[in-house]
This record gives sequence, structure tokens and C-alpha cells, in this order.
Amino acid sequence: MIGRPTESHVNTYPKSTRSQPKRHPKRRGASEPTQRQLRVGEELRHALAGILNRASLDDSALADISFTVTEVRPSPDLKMATAFIVPLGGSDNAVDSVAALNRAAGYFRGQLAREVALRHCPRIVFAADHSFDNAGQIQTILERPHVRQDLGSAERDDDGP
Repeated sequence: MIGRPTESHVNTYPKSTRSQPKRHPKRRGASEPTQRQLRVGEELRHALAGILNRASLDDSALADISFTVTEVRPSPDLKMATAFIVPLGGSDNAVDSVAALNRAAGYFRGQLAREVALRHCPRIVFAADHSFDNAGQIQTILERPHVRQDLGSAERDDDGP
């Protein structure tokens, strides 16, 4: 029989269990930062806090305002970073301060390039950090009498017999 393989020609090896591409078990989702992003973000935060502390900017919106840099989130390719800031003395002037910092972002990028040892210094975008405001709102909700009562009964239920 020409054209038909004999039994000696038939592949008798078992099928490979790796027919599908192997997925890396530690692969992160798009929203989780990598260890490198966290490390670079923390380094940028420390350097940016020092630069803001000693910088003398000519912008009137930044005169006599101190800032707290709460977090710096670099992009996955480390070409861009968002710096979350809180102006000390209240968030009344946060919008003006963030706009003024974004106008001076080129200056801050140059200063960061001198202080942080990266191949490419990321482009900095400043944003107001509202996490402290959100924490204050949650605290006021938790202090309401009916919520406190519910929390108290939940704690008693957790203690149990």
C-alpha cells in the first residue's frame, strides 16, 4: 500500500503536554506595579521631595508653599511619572499649586536627572493627592452615631461566647 504509513512509521510518542504556551505564574495584571516601578517611584519621590524643599521658584503661585510628595507612580516603561502632592496648609490652593508645578515640570525633570541614576529621566506630571480628604470623609462617616452603633454590635458579635 503505497501512500499509507505502516505501523512502524506512525508516531507512537505521547502528545506533548506543552502544546499551549506556558504562562508565567507571577505575571501581574495591568493595574499592579512591578517591583522595579515601586523601587523607581520611591527613589523619585525622595529626590523630588528634596528638590521641592530647596527649590526657589520664581512662580508666585509657589511662593512660600511647602509640599508633601505622597507618592510617585512611574509608567510601566518608566518614561512618565505622576507625582501626587499635598500642599501644606490646606488644599484650598491645591489646584493653583498643581498647575504651577506642571508649568515648572521641565525644571524638576532636569533636577531629577542630576540626582537619580536612571538611563532616561521620566517626564513628571503633578497631580493633587486626595487620599487624605477621602480618609477624612470616611472618618466622619464612621463617627456617626448609627454607624458607631452598627460597628459596636459587629464587634460584640465577633467576640462571641
